[in-house]
Amino acid sequence: MMKRHLPWLTALLLASSVHASPPDAALEAVAADPAPAAPTYAPVKQEELYRAGLQAVAEGRLEDAAVLLERFIEQEPRHAGAFLELAITYCELGNATEAERLFKTVEERFDPPPGITEVIASHRAAGCKVRTIRPASWLVSAGRGRDSNVNQGASDSNFTIGTGSNQTDLELSPEFLPKADSYSVLTGSYVRPLNSYGTLGIVQGYVRRNDHIHEQDTATMLMGVEHSMNIGRWRTRATAAFGAAELDKKLYQRQEQLQVRASPPMSMPPGWDFAFAGNISHVTYPTRTAYNATTLELSTLFTYRGKHDQVQITGSGLHDHGAEERPGGDRKGWFGSVQWYTLLGSGWYAEAGLTHQHWQSDNIYSPGLIEVARRQNTTSARAAVQWYFRPNVSLHLEGRVVRDRENISLFQYNSHALQLSMRWDNF
Repeated sequence: MMKRHLPWLTALLLASSVHASPPDAALEAVAADPAPAAPTYAPVKQEELYRAGLQAVAEGRLEDAAVLLERFIEQEPRHAGAFLELAITYCELGNATEAERLFKTVEERFDPPPGITEVIASHRAAGCKVRTIRPASWLVSAGRGRDSNVNQGASDSNFTIGTGSNQTDLELSPEFLPKADSYSVLTGSYVRPLNSYGTLGIVQGYVRRNDHIHEQDTATMLMGVEHSMNIGRWRTRATAAFGAAELDKKLYQRQEQLQVRASPPMSMPPGWDFAFAGNISHVTYPTRTAYNATTLELSTLFTYRGKHDQVQITGSGLHDHGAEERPGGDRKGWFGSVQWYTLLGSGWYAEAGLTHQHWQSDNIYSPGLIEVARRQNTTSARAAVQWYFRPNVSLHLEGRVVRDRENISLFQYNSHALQLSMRWDNF
């Protein structure tokens, strides 16, 4: 199956006249004039138009993409990447005449490097046939890892229950303390466009088997539908998903989720994007119904895309409404995260992330036994490096550290894990 094109080839074309190295696949660049000159950067509003065009391409809304890219080119006639994207878009819409005109424009005006000429040649050879639905995308990963605390065992073996004269000091049995183990993991995801109007079907799966502590073996499955569209000048995306989780080969949890994300029509500095998101999820525990809950989340998201880097900053307010018999009752909290992705060199990528989640229960956790309202602070840090040693095949090494700090020592835990995986994508 012929892919649309490798996104970094567009960036290579844009940077070719100044001999810059290819930037990251998802990041933008600016075309240079065929004659020696400084790169031409579009104003913020025009760059938003270009990003909207690329987003429409990614979502399979080819008609919308063509309109947006045409409007952008009217304002930025020297942007090589926009010409190439528009040419391929017309080709996939079946408009061979217009596609060929634009391919020739790219060849004659921008003097593209070999990688780009190969992309153009491949589309010419395949012919410009109407393709209303993009190909599906796959990702499969298999790996081995080591976790210092598979069971999230308490970091302190001593704890106290009761109050006053009824207070009792106890020591946890070994089964509730941290247990280390090695594990094997298999993950997969499948994303398929369902139509040419921005609707995607999503399936994801995850299986983890420990070498010795099999009561902590897990498996999860998620299925969802996502739809993207423009409402006026707002870019929106809605997702509905259903998931289930298994623990020790028994159904442990079911979850239903609805999310809406919207980007307002506002001016941002070059490379930046801003969005709001609302999320509602309901979790059911078939064997522990007292822990059933519905969570509401309102978020703001800032995204930056540079030549080689991408950064996403998220802040959320949370409200968790639990079943009447759940210890501690309802909870309120917040969540924050920073995620960073970068291109290290040819075929090498790195990423890092830091998250923190805070929960505060409304009521005393367990009257007469644990006479405090539970307060939880969980911090997670991760870093990873990925190497594509063959097309569509990569090695992924990831380290993760989790620190859970609570005012109830029974629930505090620490863990760190290291995992090496091999990934196959779009095979």
